[in-house]
Amino acid sequence: MKSRSEKLKRLVAVQRHLEQMAENDLAETAGQRRRLAETIDVVADAMGSASPLHAMFSGHYASQLGRLAQKDQMLLEIQQGHETRVLKERAKADRLEENMKEARVLEDRTEADDAIYDLVDQHVMSGSPASGKVGRS
Repeated sequence: MKSRSEKLKRLVAVQRHLEQMAENDLAETAGQRRRLAETIDVVADAMGSASPLHAMFSGHYASQLGRLAQKDQMLLEIQQGHETRVLKERAKADRLEENMKEARVLEDRTEADDAIYDLVDQHVMSGSPASGKVGRS
């Protein structure tokens, strides 16, 4: 049978894994936003170009820039959600870890108390006095 601290240790490991998954999602979203920012820069540079070829497509670039800005806003909201999730998962893991440590301390204390009680019981059951002088007249 597993002790409470062992069970909590397993839960801490699972919670830390969930935290890591949330961090990975956050990193992926941040990477998508960086790549999108690079694309926005390229489109904005093309719009500002003096080249007649780019001038012909300025309407197309403007609509594409609008779509990219919308996508960036959507990714920003997703990123904020991931940041919140990371914080929640970390807080849960920290609480579980603290509970695990407290449970371990209580288990150690109980184990030490039981060992002392066992020693006292052994001494009482042996029937020998604490000193050879007790009981002599």
